[in-house]
Amino acid sequence: MVTTPRSTLLPELQTAVETLIQEFGIIPEERKELLAQLSDLIAANVQSQKNTALNFICTHNSRRSHIAQLWAQTAAHYFSIPGIQTFSGGTEATAFNPRAVKAMKDAGFETAKKSEGENPQYVVRFSDNGPVVKAFSKKYNDPFNPEKNFIAIMTCSHADENCPLVSGASKRIAITYDDPKDFDGTPLEEDKYRERVMEIGREILYAFSRVNSK
Repeated sequence: MVTTPRSTLLPELQTAVETLIQEFGIIPEERKELLAQLSDLIAANVQSQKNTALNFICTHNSRRSHIAQLWAQTAAHYFSIPGIQTFSGGTEATAFNPRAVKAMKDAGFETAKKSEGENPQYVVRFSDNGPVVKAFSKKYNDPFNPEKNFIAIMTCSHADENCPLVSGASKRIAITYDDPKDFDGTPLEEDKYRERVMEIGREILYAFSRVNSK
């Protein structure tokens, strides 16, 4: 059973989301079982009327963790799931990679750079009536992120293997993805970033679509 959406998104993003929902069938069953763990944790909090803080963690907080965070906040809004706050971080801070920023913009997100420098800050919008997300690279335990009682979602195998203990996390799940960075500077760069954005979006939407049906 899929939750019926009640909230609209920016037009181009709305179209992308509707397409991704139609593609739930191509998600492998073993991935669906993994994503169900995230659905169940969120659903338990919703049923208990508790807020849910999700911290998506990757080594450099530059690509996959940002992509997943933004899709998760979008999915919570789209499926009208209350009390969701999403964050991202790394085991070190670098920058929200401009290739990933462009790929999210191409998917329909509105991005605006609010500062310059080696680690610029962005404001990202997915809806006219949803929250604005502030995006910049940071360590997972940066003061901007929750200090405790959050669900840690490891989005890259390196961070998963090298950060076995996430301080303050109430739960920890590894939902890892291949790094589009491997194709930087190649003819496949743009296609691979788009592929990863859509893969992460599809799976995050699937996880959130199950929450209110629990």
